[in-house]
Amino acid sequence: MTGSWPNSKNKKLSVVSNKSSNLITLLTAVIIISGCTLGPDFKSPSLPESENYFEKPSSEIITTVKPSFGPAQTISLSKDIETQWWRVFKSSRLTNLIEKALKKNPDLQSALSALHRAQENTIAMQGSLFPALDLVTRSTAQKISGAQFGNPNFPGSTYAVSSGSVQVAYSLDVFGAIKRQIESFEAIEEYQHFQLEGAYLTITTNVVTTVIQAATLTTQISATEAIIKSKERQIDLVNQQFNLGSVSKSNILALQSSLEKTRTTLPQLQQQLAKTHHKLSNLTGDAPNIILETPFDLEEIQLPENLPLSLPSKLIKQRPDIRAQESLLHDANAQIGVTTAQLLPDFTISANLGTIATRAADLFVPGSLIWTVGGNIMQPIFHGGALIHKRRAAIAAYEQAATHYKSTVLQALQNVADCLTALEFDAIELQSQDNALKAAKDDLDLTKNQFQLGAINYLSLLNAEQNYQTALIGQISAKSMRFIDTALLFQALGGGWWKQTDLLSDALKTQHQ
Repeated sequence: MTGSWPNSKNKKLSVVSNKSSNLITLLTAVIIISGCTLGPDFKSPSLPESENYFEKPSSEIITTVKPSFGPAQTISLSKDIETQWWRVFKSSRLTNLIEKALKKNPDLQSALSALHRAQENTIAMQGSLFPALDLVTRSTAQKISGAQFGNPNFPGSTYAVSSGSVQVAYSLDVFGAIKRQIESFEAIEEYQHFQLEGAYLTITTNVVTTVIQAATLTTQISATEAIIKSKERQIDLVNQQFNLGSVSKSNILALQSSLEKTRTTLPQLQQQLAKTHHKLSNLTGDAPNIILETPFDLEEIQLPENLPLSLPSKLIKQRPDIRAQESLLHDANAQIGVTTAQLLPDFTISANLGTIATRAADLFVPGSLIWTVGGNIMQPIFHGGALIHKRRAAIAAYEQAATHYKSTVLQALQNVADCLTALEFDAIELQSQDNALKAAKDDLDLTKNQFQLGAINYLSLLNAEQNYQTALIGQISAKSMRFIDTALLFQALGGGWWKQTDLLSDALKTQHQ
């Protein structure tokens, strides 16, 4: 039997080859299992079980009563929500104010900046999936002494060392910690997107309701001024009767007191109107000194007759606040995966390729090249229970986010139900106010005639005038509430933001520039 043993050179090559093979096998296995992502995958919450907002089936078309002043309103499931929903009020001035607000409102600009920040953070985090590559250069000068080597008589020497290297570091996302972190950042980006849409919806709604409030106050001021003029004419008539001796001085004084009492309501209305104009200036991004050239009047705003209604299952996809809470729930879910992966080993690979020399001219000669390559595995062993409790805290945060989401959904359903109920009873109230105003007007006209004929005393006239004034102001308020609650219904339904309006896009482009 004959044979030969491998020489030492071949033996060394075999050992190196085996080590390289083992390293390649290990890296291959790590890369294969790096697709693993720990933690639960996010699933959107289930849809509401009920398809009704209150005891009345949502499938029924709801029609309000038809008041004397204004149309009946029909609410139908089949009608889509208009993208620029405020156009249903048929007011070009209102539309112009909203366009201005979308371009200049600082809250909308702030929400846009927050979205840009979240987008950049997401992109930055996605870079963690790739190797980090750095260029490092270094140049040092050093003087050595012979005393360092036991020869104090040696005068020493000075030399310089220059080096340059490329460093590569790569963290293998074996258990998906990085992927879950990216998922978290993406969820926050979605949250900021829906916060922007929510700001858009809030601002447009506030402009509409503020304009309606301003128009209501303007109408009430005009009505009050008309009442004051009517009372002034009445006093002139009573003065003539006093000069003829048919009435006493006390009648004039009583009427004068009633007139002054009516006049005291005018500054209050004017003050409220001024504050409303200040609020409108704020919403449109102006200082309070910028006011409307022509005040709004209720007569230039039309009440829409046919209104949309979305089922609860569709509503949760339309409301920005619900979608924002869902994004926070998604973020909390991703954090469970992040904290779970932190309990397991962390794998990293690093490499360094460079050159070193005592002269800069020799940096790239073949003998100056240096390199290192290595891997690192870090397994947490004891951190005082911190990692376990962080994971439990992440689970608790998810449960908290889930309850907030449920609360937001219930609040949204309540908002829609409240708006539908309000619209129904607004029409009933306006009908009652119309009847009360008509009765008060007829009573005032009759009382004036009887007073002029001397059939009744001034107290009856004062009472009739007071009833008419109260009924007139009440009728104006009831009329405006139909406009306000209509706008609030569009807000409660989400306002049509999901159709990606060109108006908002243009406004955002203007702000970004």
